[in-house]
Amino acid sequence: MNWVLIAMIIALLIPLYEACWQEDDVWEKMLAFASIATKSSMMILVVSVLRDDWMIGIAGVIILTVGNAGFMLLAQLLKRMNYR
Repeated sequence: MNWVLIAMIIALLIPLYEACWQEDDVWEKMLAFASIATKSSMMILVVSVLRDDWMIGIAGVIILTVGNAGFMLLAQLLKRMNYR
């Protein structure tokens, strides 16, 4: 099962590369970081299922919900700053 985690880590690094070295747009960077947060929480959920440890799974669910909500709030803040 280690190869699944290695594949997930490689998939996690693709949007990080796009955000840091290729795009100058703030929205593209926010999308990339939201993708990283989602993929990280999914990795935590996979690890929790493999280890049969639901306390780690709860942490993954909290990161999934709160992390994306934080990005939505930041997007609204940036949207208001650009339109006024």
